[in-house]
Amino acid sequence: MKRIDIISDTHGRLSRALLAEIKGADLVIHAGDLTSEADWDMLQNYGPIKAVLGNNDSFYNYDPPLKRLNTFEYEGLVFAVSHYREDLPVGAIDVGVCGHTHRARVAEQGRCLVVNPGSATSPRDSAKPSIARMYVEDGKVVSVDILRIASAWE
Repeated sequence: MKRIDIISDTHGRLSRALLAEIKGADLVIHAGDLTSEADWDMLQNYGPIKAVLGNNDSFYNYDPPLKRLNTFEYEGLVFAVSHYREDLPVGAIDVGVCGHTHRARVAEQGRCLVVNPGSATSPRDSAKPSIARMYVEDGKVVSVDILRIASAWE
């Protein structure tokens, strides 16, 4: 079984609490609004990462470069990652990952599971900072949960 940690909307802040949560993930997905080249470099030290540009990432030069849509296969599942939910090709994928709203949500749309992890730094609706943690095995999503992060600042 593989663990995928999904984050979004970090906006230039990777807290110690967030980094502690994602340590040991088999894959990290970032759904945009990194807004920090240094954070992009740091995240790559945590293992394989798939990411996209968010609406606040236009002025940054990420290496390797990021696109607005990232589609890939992982453990027998087809994933698509986009900052905006409406840009996900839900009819052609198994798992869609998006961000932007700063509100955590997991929903099924047809045969596609759509995951928005909320914001790891600036949640809306007075929620705590959050990420999503997904386990996959043999071409199936075994589980997906929203995890609350202790602090966005420490």
